[in-house]
Amino acid sequence: MSTLLLLRHAKAGWAQPGMRDFDRSLDASGVEDAAAIGKAMHEGGYVPELTLCSNALRCRETLENVAGYADTGRVLFLDTLYTEDAAGYLSIIREHGAASSLLVIGHNPMTEDLALALAGSGPGETREALSYGFPTAGLAAIRFGGGLAQAEPGTGFLEAFMVPADL
Repeated sequence: MSTLLLLRHAKAGWAQPGMRDFDRSLDASGVEDAAAIGKAMHEGGYVPELTLCSNALRCRETLENVAGYADTGRVLFLDTLYTEDAAGYLSIIREHGAASSLLVIGHNPMTEDLALALAGSGPGETREALSYGFPTAGLAAIRFGGGLAQAEPGTGFLEAFMVPADL
């Protein structure tokens, strides 16, 4: 049994003239939302063994604010979580699939596309909530019968989908 937690970075401000998208930081609501998700992770018992975090500033700041309330395990920062598509995210997850629980902090549309592809089953209301989109600071918890190294589309159970507006 293994658990994959897919977290879209919290809300970031717009890029200022001359600023790279990669360097956008969280706005005040993003800081609050990341903290709320951290609290929800703690209360829900979601404790990743390993966290893979995009090196983009808004993802690093999301991690920092989540970690103020929840254990995030060992952390690796990956530039590839900024550049890859959903298939690339799945490859990265499989590469680190020895972990029994993994938190991935990344970007959309990759997090949404991957969550929709992996979640083959789950409570109707949870799957329906995910079908409406993957907002900033949204967290999908997907459980697998086997290890994450063997994760395949349609084989996960969408255990929870949390969004700050509902917390």
